[in-house]
Amino acid sequence: MYKDIRLHGMMGEQTEYFVMVVGNDAYQRYFFNIVQEEDHLRIFSPGNEMIISPEGISYQGNGGNFCEYMFGVDQPPSDLSKPEIINRLVMYGARSEGDGAVRFSDRTSGTETYDNIFFEGNAVCNYFYFVNSNQLSRTLKSQQEELVKRLGKSIKRSEAVGDERDDTLIAELFPLLNDASSQLFIIKLINRHHREYRDLFRSFYFKNKKISDTDFGRLVNLATTYKIDRYQQERIRIDAMYRSPANKRIVDEYRNILLACNAKGEISTLDNARLTRLKTLSVRNKIPGALFYTLDEMLKKGRKLKNFQERDYVAETREVLEGIFFREIEIESRIDRTDMLKLIKAKKKAMENRDHSFDQLMLDASKECDEKIRDGTDASLLDGFSYVITYLDRFDSVSNLINQLAFMENVKINEEMLRGLLEHKAAFDNLHADSFHELFIRELFSNAYLGTFGRRKVKTLMDGLNSIEARRSSIEELYLKLTEIDQEERIAIVLLEHVRDRVRNFYSKFTTKADQDALRREVTEELKTKKRTGTDIPDRLFNETIFTIKKEAMYLHSLLPQIITERNVGLREDFLENSGLDRFYVEELEREYYEKNGLNIEELYQIRKGLS
Repeated sequence: MYKDIRLHGMMGEQTEYFVMVVGNDAYQRYFFNIVQEEDHLRIFSPGNEMIISPEGISYQGNGGNFCEYMFGVDQPPSDLSKPEIINRLVMYGARSEGDGAVRFSDRTSGTETYDNIFFEGNAVCNYFYFVNSNQLSRTLKSQQEELVKRLGKSIKRSEAVGDERDDTLIAELFPLLNDASSQLFIIKLINRHHREYRDLFRSFYFKNKKISDTDFGRLVNLATTYKIDRYQQERIRIDAMYRSPANKRIVDEYRNILLACNAKGEISTLDNARLTRLKTLSVRNKIPGALFYTLDEMLKKGRKLKNFQERDYVAETREVLEGIFFREIEIESRIDRTDMLKLIKAKKKAMENRDHSFDQLMLDASKECDEKIRDGTDASLLDGFSYVITYLDRFDSVSNLINQLAFMENVKINEEMLRGLLEHKAAFDNLHADSFHELFIRELFSNAYLGTFGRRKVKTLMDGLNSIEARRSSIEELYLKLTEIDQEERIAIVLLEHVRDRVRNFYSKFTTKADQDALRREVTEELKTKKRTGTDIPDRLFNETIFTIKKEAMYLHSLLPQIITERNVGLREDFLENSGLDRFYVEELEREYYEKNGLNIEELYQIRKGLS
């Protein structure tokens, strides 16, 4: 039975280490010594050595390092295409050739700073390992090849790495050596500052999938205290958001579609429709867009771009930023309203096209701004760039809120958020008359997925904001109107669910006034008993619900079978345009119909293809 010895300590205030030595005779061996005057910890076995110092580590011998892949980091195509591979493995002396093969050499010694370890690998936790075994070959090159064959597959797939379950990791790896006299050395390094930042962000985000201003302030203060750079903050936040189970399911599906597109070398219209649908679902489920943008950026590598030419909006962005920030010293810190509106529209176009060139141009401008200030340029340059960032942040904030209001059910909005929207509207309209409506509202009303209640809420919002600006109304009145629509939406959702259930189970016919009155009494009593509503159901809502169920029955029993048989896209679209039913609702009915009748869901995607 193997045993393990563990050594735990700190190297400075930031880096925590755990040294684990596993073997049947682990207790009978010396495996470390401490150089007190240099504060070095040396871990060794015949032919292998690792030294942990205040600056970093040095190593020689066999082995390598591994960690859990963080979401969004560059991965070898072979790893990226296999969802089961979740960990990064780097072997000393290994290099990847152009043909994708890995070559080993006897040159395995090296050094790594802690900054580089947590930058190139995982921001929080990284493992290093080496093996002492008489069954391994003499040359290091051969030893590395043998270790990859024995341990590599398990290391790259082990969930114990990301969970830091060291007992499980040891139990998975040591038996694979198949040598009773061998010893497995595992060294775990943890960046305690990064871990604290990650855990704090998780505690905030996992509560309600958003970060309040107060919580974000605490994160900023923690990052400032520990001097965590912006790149590490961003990758930690994105990785934590991806780990939320509800996010992971949709994001992984998005990734799988893109991987399939990469294999084909193109994105078909059907694939694009699915990607767009997942994006829409991400809004409804409060999934950050950054997760999708990161995947787009990673997976477009290897996709063939045919005769790519820079788009007009990218050229305008480059012109504004280069002309104002990089070339014209006299006006480096100032961007006028026309320029600012160009940048906002360019950002909007780039988001619609999933084009990251705009973000890259902004990043280049930010770096140039920092370098100029560092080299002695007037710090007022930063004010000009901050003006740009402020407006772009306004755009993100307004776009997210209005999309949630339009496409999500039971969205909570408060008076403070309305005051913020009023302020944002004034800022955008200050750039050009009616810019707010042009940027956020005009195209929204032509979106096929905008439902009845979403349309009402957005229209009420815009009418209310205009009335407040004209001093004919108030924030409080607008809040009450939106709250009434929200309450009506809640009742309508619950009512449709319960009435449909009653009709299916008890009222095969409900066309007469008497049947409908009885149905209404029973549903009202049931909802009150379950405390789903405290008032009587309004006539209009009940009648609309009955009408909806009739239209649903007609579609499922008459039109949909005909649409499927004839593949009649036009008939389906005609029903969607004239029935008044929300497209999300109809698509859910279709999905249930296909599942209930054992039909191939791919055929449904083909029917929808021309409509997405």
